[in-house]
Amino acid sequence: MTNHRLDPEKLAALQKIRANVAGISASTQRQRLQTAFEQIRRISTAEARAGLDILHPAARVQELREEGHEIQTLWTVIEYEGGDQHRVADYLWVRGAS
Repeated sequence: MTNHRLDPEKLAALQKIRANVAGISASTQRQRLQTAFEQIRRISTAEARAGLDILHPAARVQELREEGHEIQTLWTVIEYEGGDQHRVADYLWVRGAS
């Protein structure tokens, strides 16, 4: 189990991607996530929400998989500041679409 603290440097990198790929459509969110995977490779659900403004990361990951991207899901349990524990996904980008 890990404590839920977002890495400030990683969060800043994700926010830069969000600023460069602006918009709220599913396709724009997918592009942000793909760009983040290409640069960072491993992104948690919490990081995608906070840094990339993607409210439903699992849907965007599934859409990228359907496009041919290989993305693994790694499960972890995190503890939020209030003490509650949550099982969350870490997504690991293995390779892009061929």
